[in-house]
Amino acid sequence: MTTVNFEVSDGVGTLRLDRPPMNALNIAMQDRLFELAAEASRRDDVRAVIIHGGEKVFAAGADIKEMRDMDHAGMVARSRGLQEAFTAIARIPKPVVAAVSGYALGGGCELALCADFRIAADTARLGQPEILLGLIPGAGGTQRLARLIGPSRAKDLIFTGRQVGAEEALRLGLVDRVVPADEVYAQAHAWAARLAKGPALALRAAKESVDAGLETDIDTGLTIERTWFAGLFATEDRERGMRSFVEEGPGKAEFL
Repeated sequence: MTTVNFEVSDGVGTLRLDRPPMNALNIAMQDRLFELAAEASRRDDVRAVIIHGGEKVFAAGADIKEMRDMDHAGMVARSRGLQEAFTAIARIPKPVVAAVSGYALGGGCELALCADFRIAADTARLGQPEILLGLIPGAGGTQRLARLIGPSRAKDLIFTGRQVGAEEALRLGLVDRVVPADEVYAQAHAWAARLAKGPALALRAAKESVDAGLETDIDTGLTIERTWFAGLFATEDRERGMRSFVEEGPGKAEFL
């Protein structure tokens, strides 16, 4: 049974969660996400990626029924596998946008955190409710959430387990745009499609420079930036972009 579908159109690959009714994240889904992250990374016809759970729910969390019967050793392996799958999504070297409708809770929220940009329905609800189970987030939530919205705000959500609506999520910086529920995927696709027409290597360089820089000190981050900046001068996209700028003006270059 397919738990995550992968569709490609106009340079945009859509990872669509497909485990009704709530897209509860089980081992089969985590393994499929890991596989598809690798596929999206290597395919030249995929230049941007959308993560989407459907019109009603993004992902309401991990599969608690599956987890309940696991012992300590099993959960160590489970958490490692889920973290590896989500890290693979986060490290896709292309722009990634999460299209969030309905619930994005627990592992669902953590999956959305792996995207570069998050577009939420005005009816979306997000949160890290693991504390209510006597647990903490185990798929990157304590790390990615704190880096995204700051430690005190992250601790509020993690300590209380409370859910936030779309507008509060926007104020917190947990999502980047709130749109009517029936426009979520269309707007995510428009964002991804616009970037899919851009210079693929420069976009990869920008993403890796920002993400790697956040994990280190400023001097090391500047070295990463400088290395990528200089390296891009050896690319055809750089030559095309600069030639177009001189001959036609800014913003006219085509990179496909």
